[in-house]
Amino acid sequence: MSEQNTPGTAPPMALWPAVDELWSRLEAARRHAGPEGVLLRILKLSEEVGEVAEAVIGATGQNPRKGVTHTWEDVQGELCDVAITALVALRTLTPDAEGVFGRHLTRVTERPPGPAAP
Repeated sequence: MSEQNTPGTAPPMALWPAVDELWSRLEAARRHAGPEGVLLRILKLSEEVGEVAEAVIGATGQNPRKGVTHTWEDVQGELCDVAITALVALRTLTPDAEGVFGRHLTRVTERPPGPAAP
């Protein structure tokens, strides 16, 4: 199946080169090196997950004082931010992020869907 772009949008970027590019940019601007820098990069995931929660609360209007403040498209974007942040954090831990992720994804997809039948 061929991928088609929505008119007016750029073609999708290749995932791992984009992750490497983002990692390189962050490394160039890094304020904290060593283990502290790694921990801060991983901690960024918590911030991004919090933004997903905020967007879901805003999309469903669960805060009566604020009402509906986000869209489901906002939630999608925040979920993408979580995925990107996780992949960049993985790249921070290993230059073989693509291989590590690929092997892990294979293990996860090969798991049985539920408990074995008696």
